[in-house]
Amino acid sequence: RHARGRNYVLESEVCKLESVPLDFGDYHPLKPITVTESKTKKMNRKGSTSSTSSSSSSSVMDPLSSVLDGSDPLSLFAAAADPVTTTATMDSTRKKRDRDDSSAVGSDFEPWSSKRGEILARYTTTEKLSIKLKHAFFTGKATTTGSAVSEKVRTRLEELDDLEEGSQKELLNLTQQDYMNRIEELNQSLKDAWSSDQKVKALKIVIQCSKLLSDTTVIQFYPSKFVLITDILDTFGKLVYERILSMCMDNRVSLTDNFSPESVNDTAKETCLNWFFKIASIRELIPRFYVEAAILKCNKFLSKTGISECLPRLTSMIRGIGDPLVAVYARAYLCRVGMEVAPQLKDSLNKNFFDFLLTFKQIHGDTVQNQLVVQCVEIPLYLTLYSPAIDWILQCIAYRAPEVLLTEMMERCKKLGNNALLLNSVMSAFRAEFIAARSMDFIGMIKECDESGFPKHLLFRSLGLNLALADPPENDRLQILNEAWKVITKLKNPQDYINCAEVWVEYTCRHFTKREVNTVLADVIKHMTPDRAFEDAYPQLQSIIQKVIAYIYDFSLLFSVEKFLPFLDMFQKESVRVEVCKCIMESFIKHQQESTKDPVILNALLHICKTMHDSVNALTLEDEKRMLAALINGFIKMVSFGRDFEQQLSFYVEARSMFCNLEPVLVQLIHSVNQLAMETRKLMKGNHSRKTAAFVRACVAFCFITIPSLSSIFTCLNLYLHSGQVALANQCLSQADAFFKAAVSLVPEVPKMISVDGKMRPSDAFLLEFLCNFFSTLLVVPDHPEQGVLFLVRGLLNVIQDYTWEDNSDDKVRIYTNVLHLLSAMTQEVYIYHVDKVDSNDTLYGGDSKFLAEINKLCETVIAQILDHLKTLGKEETLKRQSQLALYFFNTILAHGDLRNNKLNQLSVNLWNLAQKHGFADTKTMVKTLEYIKRRSKQPETSHFTDLALRLPLQSRT
Repeated sequence: RHARGRNYVLESEVCKLESVPLDFGDYHPLKPITVTESKTKKMNRKGSTSSTSSSSSSSVMDPLSSVLDGSDPLSLFAAAADPVTTTATMDSTRKKRDRDDSSAVGSDFEPWSSKRGEILARYTTTEKLSIKLKHAFFTGKATTTGSAVSEKVRTRLEELDDLEEGSQKELLNLTQQDYMNRIEELNQSLKDAWSSDQKVKALKIVIQCSKLLSDTTVIQFYPSKFVLITDILDTFGKLVYERILSMCMDNRVSLTDNFSPESVNDTAKETCLNWFFKIASIRELIPRFYVEAAILKCNKFLSKTGISECLPRLTSMIRGIGDPLVAVYARAYLCRVGMEVAPQLKDSLNKNFFDFLLTFKQIHGDTVQNQLVVQCVEIPLYLTLYSPAIDWILQCIAYRAPEVLLTEMMERCKKLGNNALLLNSVMSAFRAEFIAARSMDFIGMIKECDESGFPKHLLFRSLGLNLALADPPENDRLQILNEAWKVITKLKNPQDYINCAEVWVEYTCRHFTKREVNTVLADVIKHMTPDRAFEDAYPQLQSIIQKVIAYIYDFSLLFSVEKFLPFLDMFQKESVRVEVCKCIMESFIKHQQESTKDPVILNALLHICKTMHDSVNALTLEDEKRMLAALINGFIKMVSFGRDFEQQLSFYVEARSMFCNLEPVLVQLIHSVNQLAMETRKLMKGNHSRKTAAFVRACVAFCFITIPSLSSIFTCLNLYLHSGQVALANQCLSQADAFFKAAVSLVPEVPKMISVDGKMRPSDAFLLEFLCNFFSTLLVVPDHPEQGVLFLVRGLLNVIQDYTWEDNSDDKVRIYTNVLHLLSAMTQEVYIYHVDKVDSNDTLYGGDSKFLAEINKLCETVIAQILDHLKTLGKEETLKRQSQLALYFFNTILAHGDLRNNKLNQLSVNLWNLAQKHGFADTKTMVKTLEYIKRRSKQPETSHFTDLALRLPLQSRT
């Protein structure tokens, strides 16, 4: 007999940890740590004092640093001597000040930077553009300056006198992209000139760029031109401000954030005044206005009231600009600068806008009309050019403004004859709550607007955007929808229609029932189906679907909306249709709290999942497949027919036929069917009737048929094992045998390398893990009456023997060692675990001597295989592996073998000596192992360990 007898109950009791009552007191591991600091002074023998501090804080505070507040004299001295450190300090201070300045307005204020990209994308042109500038600005070469100071001053004065004279070059026939590249070159030239101390040249570049803003020859590009040029102005303003700020540093210490003009030294003030005088000498109005506005912030160096005095003057200067489009963008720039440097001066911003209202009639004057005729621009297109500027001005005015201001704006709009352009900007600028509260008033004003210049449907769209954010009075809601939809449904242009409908769908879903939502969806289908107009409106149609499922997430209610599924049929383009299906499934998985068996939901979602599944092809990325499979699996998990298990199985069969191309879905279906079989067993408490036994066999057959269709070999192996365990638990013994045989026959097909997370890795470790799990199951599998003793174990051993292992791998020996664990457990009178209502071999054979003899023969065969492998490791380069495996095998015999068997006893001694033979054994491990044997020898049932311990010498490494 090779295996020792085991009393598992007694061993469990012996190995159980001793229970000790614990009194935690106030301590609890989840409580926050309280930091305590104690300082005590100790007198040493020489009378000197030393302080000790104890703290549970993770960071220790340096007492010297804390006294000096982080600024010790040596560090300050070093910083003063090191210009790099000084520059770094200035940069950090400047960044902090910039952050503080930008925080003067809250995060709820939408910055200009967020509008910049939208304007550049919207206002484009295919016409040729031109730039008229000094030729030298494009060369990027620096001009030399005089060495003497007086020469330098004279040169600069002469350059200033000649600011607007000299050789000029006009770049013609530029495309929009060329124009943008040239402007970017100018921006870089400005920075280069500034860094090479050519301040006058930098000023010239800014002046010449500002002049471009008076040119409206390609009028539809003007908003984008404004964005590009003002980027240069912003750069210039920042450079001038930082230059003066750097001159204010006193003893390497910069000004505080809220400095007063009194703390600015005379040199900095003189330089600042010099800049303003230079700008005042610019002859033309537009460049003089823009350049002064760009450095408006520098007034802080001169006087406390400088900015508040300059803003009204600059506002008045704009009255001298004749072109209303140029003037309104100048006002927008002034508002932009004003909000950055003095957001509290709202009166100047209001005056700016009211000035614009007074000159608004110029838009319809003869000069503008003649210009539009020359450029072949229609008045509706021309009016849209004003939108960015007016929207920005009104946003600045409306920011945190009281509700009274909206009333005043509405009155002024009425005086101007309810101008649609202004009305649209007002609705875009003011808070949605204010607009929603006056929805009916705005609808009345919209009705009275003249539609020739600015279409009414755009006004209703702006109103709808506000109503999506805030609720109107409850009594007005239906009337608002009716009034808006009367206008929207009459739109002939499908693009105009869908842009409005998309906004108002959210309002409908938010405040009304499925009846109104169905009506709106029907109207959209009616407008978008003719001439396949929906093909040009997929983004808007997608948005409508997202809004509908955002508000109607009860899917039984959603699918009862009659026009919802016909609406989905408009998504003819496969990629868009799949995205919409994914969106619906994500919503279902997110919001569906309880499982469902509603046939309407199931049929609709099966159709949607089928659409996603059918989009998979050979080019589909693995990530996309995983996402689609996860959504379909989420749906499958939410389907439950309660106690109607047969209907549940029928659903899984149907799902298998529909989703056969996605392996993760098939895996989920196999797991779900196995779970169904176990639920049946639980319901019947293990005592199957004829009907439930047949049902369970049907479940098992489902799994057995499905697993071979999977391509991942380890997925197949694990599912064969899992399904076999389920079959065994349900007393389907022949089916369990079939699963286990299939697993055994699949082992030889395991490849040497497998893909794991996109990387190729050896498969040996995965195979070892699977076989260990398999052995644990084989313990309780009863032998087949027609197959012979341990037929599954023998078959598996044959497969392992024939499998080609890596030369540098010892996994074969580790597997054989685990086989010995299994065979040892099989010799026990009562096995360590059983499957309920399944008789294992301990019951079937009852400790029969022939059965035990067969196990002993297998043990001898396995041991021989292990020893043969150990012999092959006798070469010098593999001696360390031989030592480790010898000790591993020794521990196996110690734990599971019957060491009263002389042959086994001698084998264990030989393995002990082999482990130490070449000095590769870990001495600590060997000592602890020997101590364990000596402790075990004191127990009555293992007293024979005493002789073994005497025969196990300890050898030193040397």
